[in-house]
Amino acid sequence: MSSSKQVQKLDRVVIRFAGDSGDGMQLTGDRFTSETAALGNDLSTLPNFPAEIRAPQGTLPGVSSFQLHFADHDVLTPGDAPDVLVAMNPAALKANLADLPRGATLIVDTDEFTKRNLAKVGYAANPLDDDSLDSYHLHALGLTSITVAALADFELSRKDKERAKNMFALGLLSWLYNRPTEGTESFLHGKFAKKPEILKANLAAFHAGWAYGETTEDFAVSYEVAAAPMPPGTYRNITGNTALAYGLVAGARRAGRPLVLGAYPITPASDVLHTLSGLKAYGVTTLQAEDEIAGIGAALGASFGGAIGVTTTSGPGVALKAETIGLAVSLELPLVICDVQRGGPSTGLPTKTEQSDLLLAMFGRNGEAPVPIVAPRSPADCFDAAIEAVRIATTYRTPVFLLSDGYLANGSEPWRVPTMADLPDITVELTTEPNATVGDEPDGEPRFLPYERDPETLARPWAVPGTPGLEHRIGGIEKADRTGDISYDPANHDRMVRLRQAKVDGIARTAPATWVDDRPGPDGARADVLVLGWGSTYGPISAAVRAVRARGGLVAQAHLRHLNPFPSDLGDVLRRYRRVLVPEMNLGQLSMLLRARYLVDVQALTQVRGLPFTTHELVEAIAAQAELVDAADPTHGTHEAPHQPDERPADLTPAGPAAPEEEAL
Repeated sequence: MSSSKQVQKLDRVVIRFAGDSGDGMQLTGDRFTSETAALGNDLSTLPNFPAEIRAPQGTLPGVSSFQLHFADHDVLTPGDAPDVLVAMNPAALKANLADLPRGATLIVDTDEFTKRNLAKVGYAANPLDDDSLDSYHLHALGLTSITVAALADFELSRKDKERAKNMFALGLLSWLYNRPTEGTESFLHGKFAKKPEILKANLAAFHAGWAYGETTEDFAVSYEVAAAPMPPGTYRNITGNTALAYGLVAGARRAGRPLVLGAYPITPASDVLHTLSGLKAYGVTTLQAEDEIAGIGAALGASFGGAIGVTTTSGPGVALKAETIGLAVSLELPLVICDVQRGGPSTGLPTKTEQSDLLLAMFGRNGEAPVPIVAPRSPADCFDAAIEAVRIATTYRTPVFLLSDGYLANGSEPWRVPTMADLPDITVELTTEPNATVGDEPDGEPRFLPYERDPETLARPWAVPGTPGLEHRIGGIEKADRTGDISYDPANHDRMVRLRQAKVDGIARTAPATWVDDRPGPDGARADVLVLGWGSTYGPISAAVRAVRARGGLVAQAHLRHLNPFPSDLGDVLRRYRRVLVPEMNLGQLSMLLRARYLVDVQALTQVRGLPFTTHELVEAIAAQAELVDAADPTHGTHEAPHQPDERPADLTPAGPAAPEEEAL
């Protein structure tokens, strides 16, 4: 479709769709995002929805929203505040209006602004009829009634016709921002192939929305955002959970082993189970267990049988899996525990994001039970982090925590699909023959020692049950070094505990050096402030660092993928700077670990609101540390500073050659 109206070019836009949890805002946002990705814009998304399956209609707790930031340059965050808010009812308006800057565009469905709906959210008067919205570009449209009128010839109930209003809104916004329509049309054909009347109605509503934008006088111009420059390759839009699932499969394939997932559905990790269940052709077996304990038990059993055992969960599930994780530590078998973190404690905020499971992953087991921890920094990076988790698990024969979170899991961004040649070779060989002899004579009787360790990795052999001559004990009781016999000997227990710790500590030798982005100023001056992050804080921190630098501030940035063990050079990196600021979506868990380990006065910047940091709040905090007063201007940080051509890419690069996982993106 094309438009005859004036087209204005923009470099970036942030749009938020908001409505009742039954209004299809997630679907609308997802379709708009897919079309945006097809145009070649860089983008980042933030879905935000209630935990209840069907929250009370028209109430504030029932509001669901989807925010998309797209631009003609590289994008790091979903944006602090929307330039456009589409509010489908009074609740959506009230819940989101405070985030809308003055002068922004506001599109509302007037049909939903009834006395009853207004009263549900505490509006004494209709805000569309007074002057409270005068500072916005308000478009008050009867989206529901226009949709129903557009579907007058369809033999559907009024309720079914009203359900198509999200498609009308999608068509209108697609016209307004010159998005293509073919992808959505194809999607609707696939979704409603067995319901031809519903298919025709949704297509008609979608086209009616486009036509309304084209013909109404309410919108004088449409907007265009050019494609962002990106390295050549095949791209697709991907969510963190999907990328994580693909990374697990790619890692298993590179290791030459089948993948078995044992999982119990839990928000926000369930989509990993859903995605993997559709990949059976790639050597994947999925088991939806009756509870969290059964899920990890099945995964660990699969590892004993020679597969890559994986279990997915969130914080409450990790608590239930703790004993079996300890068993995996004792048995020294490869196992990947994917913890997609959410707000806690207990049930907490199931659909909101948090980084509060770091200490749980580090210490949440009885006894000395060290477990490596890897954390992705973006939705696309979940793919590479998952491969790294499989590499560590199989190379060192250990369970590994993969710490994602709700923001990464549900958010999306463009991902350059790697080739197999881009991926690391992590092939692992199973033990099939005895590895020792009885006595000291070379021609003695062959014998299998299940805890005879590799001298470099300290990993024990991986021998599957049923292999002749390789029978050995398993179970949670302490084993004797080398022989694997049950042992209560104090000296042996001390040795085994220290060996397991040394094995995990040794992972630092094969992990990349700490990634540090420290650019000198024009006069060659170096930064004395370091902003250090982990996990999903990468995007907001990077955007804030860019903004501070654009205003003349000197600040360095580092980001950690490996949280246990820390990179071997991290202590030296921290000591280079006078001040170290660590933003976290918890109450300072990484800061606590860094202070204890390196005796460095790390400053924690924390929040636990169930939402990611905004660029603006990080700019203010960084500017205060860097003593840069002008960068802390209250208007600063709302929008990201665009990526400059002479800068390094948005992804952090090490001081030396590019790391292999960066090349795969």
